[in-house]
Amino acid sequence: MSVSSSLTAFPSDGYTARWQRWEHDGDETLTLRWENEAWTAGGELSRERVHYVVRISPTWRVRQFLLFRDLDQPDLWLGTDGAGRWGEVNGAHRTDLDVCIDIHLPCTPFSHTLAMRRLRLEVGDAADERVARIDVETLGVVPRHHRYHRTDDRRWRYTDHDSGESYEFRVDEYGLVRDIDQRFRRH
Repeated sequence: MSVSSSLTAFPSDGYTARWQRWEHDGDETLTLRWENEAWTAGGELSRERVHYVVRISPTWRVRQFLLFRDLDQPDLWLGTDGAGRWGEVNGAHRTDLDVCIDIHLPCTPFSHTLAMRRLRLEVGDAADERVARIDVETLGVVPRHHRYHRTDDRRWRYTDHDSGESYEFRVDEYGLVRDIDQRFRRH
């Protein structure tokens, strides 16, 4: 069974999810909306004091990413053509990110949903991909090598090959992370 057929479609009128950091030192509210023939995901992160917006195609490919810290205008803006070519708001081509498909924000479990819904892995299958890892504090963006392994219908293993970090997590019927031990819990 593919991930797309085993996951429930998000309601077209929107969906909201909330996570709390494991140590109770911050939380996130994520809102998903279907608008203009694409998904818009917006997250408010209390500990980091940032707001992010991700525009996502109907096939769950990232098209645009904006990060707001303390300005009305984005502090970071990245866009992609969907085929791995990335650029910044000023038009500067980011050749170092050209092999990246998804974005990864370590401060939110939502980053995993992007890959899982797009990859369509069968139980037991795994896939490696390059992602643009974003540091919300420094606004640094670097390519990273990640692996997603679907171990059960609703259980996944994530590995960051560059750092060696690895953990398992469960997802809900929509493919949103439930809990990641020692990191996040849904509420």
